[in-house]
Amino acid sequence: MLHVIPQPEPADFDSKVRQKGLAHLKKYGYALDRPLPPKANIKAYWTSCLDDLFDKYSSTCAYLAVHIERVTAIGNVDHFAPKSQMPAEAYEWSNYRLVCSRMNSCKREFHDVLDPFLIENGYFYLELVSGQIFPDPDLDSATKESVIDTIARLGLDGANCRRLRASHFGDYIAGEFTASFLKKMSPFVWYEARRQGLL
Repeated sequence: MLHVIPQPEPADFDSKVRQKGLAHLKKYGYALDRPLPPKANIKAYWTSCLDDLFDKYSSTCAYLAVHIERVTAIGNVDHFAPKSQMPAEAYEWSNYRLVCSRMNSCKREFHDVLDPFLIENGYFYLELVSGQIFPDPDLDSATKESVIDTIARLGLDGANCRRLRASHFGDYIAGEFTASFLKKMSPFVWYEARRQGLL
């Protein structure tokens, strides 16, 4: 997981998403400052800005820090502040994170995941050969605990995630990936390889 620089709201976002969403909430009497009623199903106007998220965030999953193929893989809009609990944030660009479907299904409405907009690079370390992810040992105890909670909640150290990262580094070592291609496909692996002096 790497720090993600928040990108500016698209020029047409207000008309395409925010205004339609707020009108929808008002139409059904949903209060902006209270959780949605159980089983409330609000309009997913945010899906119309998915292409913008792909463009502005270089097709990179905010949590897994790997490239999401627009055609063959599924990219989702994650509401960092859960829309069911904070309807006022349901149609706000600043609350959206581009994520792969796996990370979106793990994050759901939990609050124990660090915000990629707010973390610093270096919170998460990587053992490149195995793909194991773990917190920087020198972090203060509270931050380290938050990193551990994030890894657990998102399953970032699961077997499939480990294999993915290890294979990306292995492809680079074998000469199948250039350093620039590794940076595009697997930014976290690239960052850690560079930090460890292996690029």
